[in-house]
Amino acid sequence: MLQGVYHLGHASIKIQKSLTIYIDPFNIKEASYDADLIFCTHSHYDHLSVQDIRKVAKSNSIIILPNESEDKAKELNLKILTVEPGKDYSVSSISFTTTYAYNIGKQFHPKEKKWVGYIIKIDNIKYYIAGDTDSVPEIQNLSVDVAFLPVGGTYTMNWKEAALLANKLKPRYAIPIHFGDVVGSISDANSFAEQIQQPTEAKILR
Repeated sequence: MLQGVYHLGHASIKIQKSLTIYIDPFNIKEASYDADLIFCTHSHYDHLSVQDIRKVAKSNSIIILPNESEDKAKELNLKILTVEPGKDYSVSSISFTTTYAYNIGKQFHPKEKKWVGYIIKIDNIKYYIAGDTDSVPEIQNLSVDVAFLPVGGTYTMNWKEAALLANKLKPRYAIPIHFGDVVGSISDANSFAEQIQQPTEAKILR
């Protein structure tokens, strides 16, 4: 399930299967120009980074993002698919579902923005990328195989809340993200991993 799956730092993920997929590319060290699909969860600079998307995009890449983020992405001159939370979509040879991603009790990521997480289905494996979210009611009963959950706190759920969510969802693998840059530390990721219960296995990807 994790072969060809990479955490590139912060909330940036690469999934290299039959298609090459990036989610929230940020602080990309070397240009690859290999993305078939680029998913962005919302328009904040560390999730929709035009300069980093340019490092991974090729001329026929497709960028998937919330409606509210479309204007920021237009300068990339890529094909754009806009989405909203709680819907099913298909693009190229894959299907995906958007999830809700927002804050409770803080206003960094308001629900009314309709920002998203994604459940991307590849080779019958469901990869859940939560986006910048607290542990909101709409994501408490997801059925996924691999869960990428933010653990840094402040702008998202913290490692304790993320571990509780992972233990409720029971994916095969739980992977901490959103640490080590901007907010959160490796100790948050380690603390998250220590709290994960069987049958789920925690993995800190590099």
